Amino acid sequence: MRQTPDWLPYFAPMIAFALILQVGEYAPASAALAVMAARVLAPLAVFVYFLRLGSYPELKGFSLSGWNLADVAVGLGVAALWMAPYVWWPDLRPEDAGDAFNAGAAGEGLRTAMLALRFAGFALVTPFIEELLVRSYLLREAEVYNSDRSFRSIPVGKFAWTGFMVTLVWFTFTHLEWEWPVAAATCVIYNVWLYRRRHMGALILTHSVTNAALFAAVLWADRTGRDWWFFL
Repeated sequence: MRQTPDWLPYFAPMIAFALILQVGEYAPASAALAVMAARVLAPLAVFVYFLRLGSYPELKGFSLSGWNLADVAVGLGVAALWMAPYVWWPDLRPEDAGDAFNAGAAGEGLRTAMLALRFAGFALVTPFIEELLVRSYLLREAEVYNSDRSFRSIPVGKFAWTGFMVTLVWFTFTHLEWEWPVAAATCVIYNVWLYRRRHMGALILTHSVTNAALFAAVLWADRTGRDWWFFL
């Protein structure tokens, strides 16, 4: 039986997500809910598949009982940092908000379902698949890529400049152009927090809190007449 390449479990959920995004570009408006569901379920299914194969040993021992208030505080702080420049200086906001999430894309009757799916993907699925790729795989693979060593020989959360810079570049430039400044600052904070906590579970929780806080802020803004949907 052919062994799964080390990189595949880390890239595969993101690849599944990217493929759904591309397919969604050609889907009719009537399929908006199905496309949104696929954006959540496809990467989740791939992640669960590899999880059941034991492809993420760095998640062993992960439990919500291991969280602490500092993880939550860092997550909230990053959410505030991400939003602040665009709230205080509206000119920094994207001129074309065509990529913004549209909760009414499937019709107002399905608005709640669209919001629930977006929250699930944004705050529950994305933190797992993005942190595993960026701060578990890439952060460590950068240190061994030109050697015969496995990235798993590097402890989670071990600082090295090569891994730090590789993840900074990756995380920054895989976001939209208007997000680059806050994405870079976020990557620095997340990296430093992983160096301190030394467990992917803590980072995943922190990232989840960040995204959940962003989601809540956008909903609050909508109810008070502000359009912050571009954050989603």
